[in-house]
Amino acid sequence: MGFEQFGRLSFTSQTKTSAFVDYLEQGDLYATRCSPCGLTFFPPRTDCYSCLGSEMEWIKISPRGKLISFTRSYFAPTGFEEDVPYVLAVAEFNGTKVFGRFKEGFTEKDLSRGMEVTVEPITFNDGRISYEFKPAS
Repeated sequence: MGFEQFGRLSFTSQTKTSAFVDYLEQGDLYATRCSPCGLTFFPPRTDCYSCLGSEMEWIKISPRGKLISFTRSYFAPTGFEEDVPYVLAVAEFNGTKVFGRFKEGFTEKDLSRGMEVTVEPITFNDGRISYEFKPAS
């Protein structure tokens, strides 16, 4: 599957990180790590801003993490207008910070900083793929 199938709306059909979507299809969330200097990137990158290296390796993100921050969004960018309101969150998974949406049906009243969360790939009705957070069980 190409990168054009990621998210609700994609303006990019080709990218050097399109394997990200392939991993999501397999049920996993991946980041990239710069082999020379060890920095980890999410969303995945193919070039390191620190050492300017381009030797990246794919690393699997742990499915369990801790919620760092969250907010409720009442306005949305193009392609997401019908989804509002929804909760946006940042969670940390073994040192890697991941930004994303929280599973539909959860509000900020259900969440607290530091709570354990999981991240899981989702497939929309139209076949497009993304990921979302939910409380760990």
